[in-house]
Amino acid sequence: QVQLVESGGGLVQPGGSLRLSCAASGSIFTINVMGWYRQVSGKERELVATITSGGITNYADFVKGRFTISRNNAENTLYLQMNSLKPDDTAVYYCNCNARRYYYGDWVNYWGQGTQVTVSS
Repeated sequence: QVQLVESGGGLVQPGGSLRLSCAASGSIFTINVMGWYRQVSGKERELVATITSGGITNYADFVKGRFTISRNNAENTLYLQMNSLKPDDTAVYYCNCNARRYYYGDWVNYWGQGTQVTVSS
């Protein structure tokens, strides 16, 4: 199996910053796309940002210019630097990756357990 563990969430005031981290472990042959998603209770999970193994990034419009996604391929870690946070950014943030466990294995989507980010004064 592949495990994803997020960290770095918490309470921050509007305009503040947080850095989320996600560590992938387990039986991993290779990881293709990694990403961050978020979900507010009662709403659908939505994409925040993704990054390919080659470093190509994609951002939701509502975070462009404020959030930066990055990854360390050698360590199978993913990061999300969040600046200029707003109350609307309050959500549970989930790490996601698309990985193969073996050379001839299927690509499988994995999710972390999530980390709470609360933006409030």
